[in-house]
Amino acid sequence: MMANPRRNSYAISINQSSSDNNPFQAQTLTTLSSLKFFLKKPHAFPFLLSIFLLLTWVSLRLQHSAHFSSSFPHQKWNTPEDDRNANLVRFASSAYPSRITKDKRGWLLNPLAVAHDTGISGGAVACASVHLGEIRPGAVRGNHRHYVCNETFLIWGAKTIFRLENNMIDKGYAEVIVGADEVAVAASPSGTAHALVNVDPVRSTFFMGCQDSIIDYKNSSTDFNVWKDL
Repeated sequence: MMANPRRNSYAISINQSSSDNNPFQAQTLTTLSSLKFFLKKPHAFPFLLSIFLLLTWVSLRLQHSAHFSSSFPHQKWNTPEDDRNANLVRFASSAYPSRITKDKRGWLLNPLAVAHDTGISGGAVACASVHLGEIRPGAVRGNHRHYVCNETFLIWGAKTIFRLENNMIDKGYAEVIVGADEVAVAASPSGTAHALVNVDPVRSTFFMGCQDSIIDYKNSSTDFNVWKDL
């Protein structure tokens, strides 16, 4: 059967007319054609690899966040009693004015003075040794027990669990969550285990530890890995 040239020319005319009347469709077809042409080129491989790595990174971050949620299902709003059991006091970092924020430049405090003024007991009486550090998402600091010093902590920057050994509680420790928008001061008396856990999926926790004696960790009687679930 021979093709009908009049019918074919009529179809082509209809398609051209349709594209002329719908510039969005014409632009889409042009874009797809350009993309198809680009993907055939050798230099498209690094581009595709970058997209693959980006998607992999996003997937891992989402899995990381889900891991935190499943690892700490008991998270709840902390009560003043919870804070007292953990020997901790907290402040909203954005509140103004407040005990720690006197002007619009932001918060500023002396953790030893705050601990004393708010009734936090058993902390460092002076800072013979000071360490300032970061805890990245999912990481743990501490989880040990010092026998030769009292320690006072300043904690801020991310959603963070502070755990303190407390034999007055059935499970043997008190645990509270410091919010990413909070600043906390806590104290760990000599012979009391403590741990800080960053449970924030993105942000880093920052902390300062003030000890009232210098510890030689090579010859220390410090107990390490006190809690096996951390």
